[in-house]
Amino acid sequence: QVQLVESGGGLVQAGGSLRLSCVASRINFSNYAMSWYRQAPGKQRELVAFLSSGGSTNYADSVKDRFTISRDNTKNTVYLQMNSLKPEDTAVYYCYAVFTRYSYWGQGTQVTVSS
Repeated sequence: QVQLVESGGGLVQAGGSLRLSCVASRINFSNYAMSWYRQAPGKQRELVAFLSSGGSTNYADSVKDRFTISRDNTKNTVYLQMNSLKPEDTAVYYCYAVFTRYSYWGQGTQVTVSS
């Protein structure tokens, strides 16, 4: 079955950086728009960054100029480079793939930013 597997989360001090990866299997990856979402305790899941199959990007205002989404279609992988991390970035980060009526979620990876 289709799998999206995230990695790269962890504990980091405020001001630090992390790079998340999401590897997709059993989909025609290059056709899919890819996104990163996050969910903090007690809050709704929110869109962090979006990357279309054609390369267009969109970011939540709270992460603009700090986070960068990218993809490598040869590796079926989407990345989220997170710089200048803040305690409010603490959340579980999820990878999301969508193409027409097909959509898939990863299992999530925890990011914790200490002050």
